[in-house]
Amino acid sequence: MRADRLLSLVLLLRHRGRMTAAAIAAELEVSERTVLRDVDALSTAGIPVYAERGRAGGFALLPGFSTDLTGLTPGEAVALLTSGAASTPGALGLGSEFSSAIRKVVAALPERARQDATGAAERVLVRRGGWLVDPQQETGDALGAVQNAVFAGRRLRIRYRSGREESEARWRTIDPIGLVEAAGRWYLLATRDGEDRTYRVSRISGAEELDEQAQRPDGVDLEQLWLRRREEFRSRMPGETVRLRMPDDRRDELVRAAVDVADTGVPGEVEATFGDLRHAAKIVWPLLPDVEVLDPPELRATLRARAAAVADALA
Repeated sequence: MRADRLLSLVLLLRHRGRMTAAAIAAELEVSERTVLRDVDALSTAGIPVYAERGRAGGFALLPGFSTDLTGLTPGEAVALLTSGAASTPGALGLGSEFSSAIRKVVAALPERARQDATGAAERVLVRRGGWLVDPQQETGDALGAVQNAVFAGRRLRIRYRSGREESEARWRTIDPIGLVEAAGRWYLLATRDGEDRTYRVSRISGAEELDEQAQRPDGVDLEQLWLRRREEFRSRMPGETVRLRMPDDRRDELVRAAVDVADTGVPGEVEATFGDLRHAAKIVWPLLPDVEVLDPPELRATLRARAAAVADALA
């Protein structure tokens, strides 16, 4: 599992010093591409990993950095816990390696820091898989304030604009449950007047933490809650089904972005479901010219018009 691998990578660099991506990959039994992704994840989490070029180059930790787990701050522990979040339903917390890594990180912290880190990690979920993926990651100016309220377990007053056309931002008071990052977007799971609510953080233009304890359900499983709300949302979507002919090596990109992808029974053909025609065009466009749109004709026309506009701009 990824959390265990990240810890193993840090310990490897601490005890062996500089190592090439190939050597790390062989030691951890993963691909070099996976090593590069893991190094990037560690850097994002604040672990000082750097790269040196040249024949004697490789990856190393900054001199003086200690990997004694008792030196982990609550923030570093949360970063490691959330960066190892599962990418498939039901996988979070399962698997002996993942559970072992979580226990090592949590048990090594002082009591107060352990409580803070555990509570914070239970309130953040990072989903690596796609769902209505946006190529540009969304955060929003209010993410920091929202995160603080989520971690503190405080009620929150937000100024929010819904996704409806010409909607105005309005203030509302909510009880935050947790933050979920999925496909580059941050979502705030909450309740309002006892009813389930899911807010896109980039649409929050103001956030005020109130001096009131949030009404958060005991023992809530953030991943299961997210999956349930996601399926409820999907069931209400009208959806746009698109039939495509595409090579296998581009399929993963489509799977990460579409609501659903299914084989048609014809070699090389798939049926993909998107939120609407605009969403379909946004995702299929970067896959061209490797992907051929077979149906619907409206999508072909939309992409053809966009290609013509690009050609005119470059003429």
